[in-house]
Amino acid sequence: MSEYLDIHCHGGGGHAFGDTVDGTLVALAAHRAHGTGRVVASLVSEAPERTVAGMGVIRQAMESDTSILGVHLEGPFIAPVRKGAHDLAALKLPTHDAVAALIEAGDGIVRQVTIAPELDHAMEAIEQFVAAGVVVAVGHCEADAATTREAFERGASLITHGFNAMRGIVGREIGPVGAALADERVFIEVIADGIHVDPSLIATLFRAAPGRIVLVTDAMAAAASAPGRYPLGTLNVDVTDDGHAYVAGTKTLAGSTLTMDRAIEVCVAAGVPRAEAVAAATVTPARVLGL
Repeated sequence: MSEYLDIHCHGGGGHAFGDTVDGTLVALAAHRAHGTGRVVASLVSEAPERTVAGMGVIRQAMESDTSILGVHLEGPFIAPVRKGAHDLAALKLPTHDAVAALIEAGDGIVRQVTIAPELDHAMEAIEQFVAAGVVVAVGHCEADAATTREAFERGASLITHGFNAMRGIVGREIGPVGAALADERVFIEVIADGIHVDPSLIATLFRAAPGRIVLVTDAMAAAASAPGRYPLGTLNVDVTDDGHAYVAGTKTLAGSTLTMDRAIEVCVAAGVPRAEAVAAATVTPARVLGL
């Protein structure tokens, strides 16, 4: 069996990446049991000191297990209207100093960042991150296709969980995913759990952008664990018996309980050739990271 590479994963096995070293390693092991051999550990938007602390924990875990490739900062530079399961109080504008502080604190382990390109200073921030060797993803945004295209010209090369927390595709405004489909430099993350994106649309994406679809789990602590209440950053998430994860008291999706082996099967059941689904969880995410 191929070892999968998950470039967007918040945790599993009852633990979130970045909370504790031991918990981070348990979460890694939970996904490894489902075929994921390498992971980029994702952090949600939190106060700067908590983000820095989380990166420090992940750095220590990386010293114990090199299959953690680094950190994905899913925020704090995202749009309040598309925040999803992120703490509104933690969001901020991507000013030069704010970006520089995160790059410096990461000291080489920040591999990916999600940015809403319509925010003030975002275009300059994209260039700043790219210059530091960080993959920039467009996501959690209200950006239209034109703004997204400008982000790609500045160096963004990925869409964070396509169709979720962003505009969709309609007749006269094709949104971020539509802009990405037309640009062969750009990859598109998909959460293939059958919940976040309709399976028939997943199959359509594979046909429309061959070699550019990246399967991700966006898994939170409840993946490979039991239903119940879990923390996600500063928020609580309720996980139902059928695997749906919602911000407590709402119907806002809060990551997933997906594992990569299940994502492959959802794609295959939707009509995606198995070899293409496996590539979207192996060689394609490696290309995103330049590996």
